[in-house]
Amino acid sequence: MANQLVKHYNSVHNLLDKTRFADGIAPLLLRLYLAPVLMQAGYNKLSHFEDTAAWFGNPDWGLGLPFPEVMAALAAGTEFFGGILLIIGLATRWISIPLMVTMLVAAFTVHIDNGWLAISDASSWLANDRVMEASERLARAKEILRDNGNYSWLTGRGSVVILNNGIEFAITYFIMLLSLFFTGGGRYLSIDYWLAKSFRNQD
Repeated sequence: MANQLVKHYNSVHNLLDKTRFADGIAPLLLRLYLAPVLMQAGYNKLSHFEDTAAWFGNPDWGLGLPFPEVMAALAAGTEFFGGILLIIGLATRWISIPLMVTMLVAAFTVHIDNGWLAISDASSWLANDRVMEASERLARAKEILRDNGNYSWLTGRGSVVILNNGIEFAITYFIMLLSLFFTGGGRYLSIDYWLAKSFRNQD
């Protein structure tokens, strides 16, 4: 009986192993998902650089970071140009490092006080006091819209929600980048793969 189970176990894994030729698809999809998100974030910072630097440096209503112009330029450049590198799969593991740092800084300087949830959802087990309080505001906002606006048109493309701005997205992106740090750009579908194939085995 035990031998039969082992034989069945091995046969299933041998079947799964046949999919390894396509294991570059997963990192490719991670790269293509992350790239536009990061590039947009970097572009927004670059487009409003003075405002971004002011927010980075101001201790009262901003982050209170030292050398705000330098920090803003590093964050914006890392996100924008890092996104381009992810698209083509070049220096994937290297660029994942500063991008992970950027996500952690965002999570623990901008979003941490808001809890986990990116969107307020009072039904979530992750809802904190801030989210629960926001549900009252949301109910009131919907009431105002129903009484004074075309509610069916306003909600025709989705429900009205309140942005909670928690760490959910930043940590999710961090985990995706951490995965890319270990896997690299992926087999066949990244420049990294072909560079390694051409040069890594040479003396």
